[in-house]
Amino acid sequence: MDLLKLARDLKRRKARERRGVFVAEGVRATEELLRSGISVVGAIVSPLLSVNPRGASLLAAITEREIPVRGVTESELADASDTEAPQGILAVGKIPDRALDVLAVPERVRLLILDAIQDPGNLGTLIRTAAAFGAAATLVLPGTVDPWNAKVVRSSMGALFTHPVISCTWEALDVFLQREAIQLWGSSVDGEPMSTVEFPERVAIVAGNEGSGLSDFARQRVGRMIAIPIDPFVESLNVAVAAGILLYGASS
Repeated sequence: MDLLKLARDLKRRKARERRGVFVAEGVRATEELLRSGISVVGAIVSPLLSVNPRGASLLAAITEREIPVRGVTESELADASDTEAPQGILAVGKIPDRALDVLAVPERVRLLILDAIQDPGNLGTLIRTAAAFGAAATLVLPGTVDPWNAKVVRSSMGALFTHPVISCTWEALDVFLQREAIQLWGSSVDGEPMSTVEFPERVAIVAGNEGSGLSDFARQRVGRMIAIPIDPFVESLNVAVAAGILLYGASS
C-alpha cells in the first residue's frame, strides 16, 4: 500500500467513506491518535518532523509500535495535506465503528445534535465542546461536513478520537429520541430566556447551520426553544459558542 497515494486520495469524502480510514495532520493530532487506541494504518513523515525533540519522540513512538512509515519530501507532504503546516507528519487511522443503535445512554443524558454545520473548524470545536461538557455523544445529521475531514480532526484537538460522533438520518434520530425518552431542545432569539428554564434529565440540544440556523426538519421536531441573553447590539453568536453556553447550562 502506497501511504502517500492513499493520503492524497483521502482528501475526498467518498474515499474516506469507501476505505474506512482518515488522516490526522500534525504532531498534536498524531499524538492524540496514538493515545486514543484507534488503529493506525501508517504514517507519512518528512525530515521536518525530527527537527525538534517532540517530533523526534513522536517518530520513535511510531517506530516502536511498528506502524508503517513512508518517508517523503516536504513538498510531497504538503501536496497530501489539507493544512498549510502539517508539521512533518500525517497519520492514517481507521474510522471507529460507532452506531446510534448501540450507543450507551446514561440515566442523565445530554446530547449534541448538529444540523447542517458547514465549517470544518466549527464542527471540530463543537465536538470538543460537547466532550468538555460531558455530552454522551454528538450526532451528525445530513448536510453537515464530514466529521473525519482532516480540518475537523485537527480542530477537535483529539476529542473526535474518544468522544462518540455518530452520523445518522433524521428518521433514525426520531426513533432513537423516542425510544430513549430524550427531549429535543433548540435555541432562538424569541425562545424562553435561558435563566428561567430548568433542563430535563434527558435532553438533546440541536445546533443549526452557521448562516440559516435550524432547518425546517429541526424546527418541526424541537419541543422547546431557549434564548441565550446577549447584548442587543450583537446580532448573534457563533454556533460553537452558543452550543457551548447551552451545554454548560444543561450540565449544571
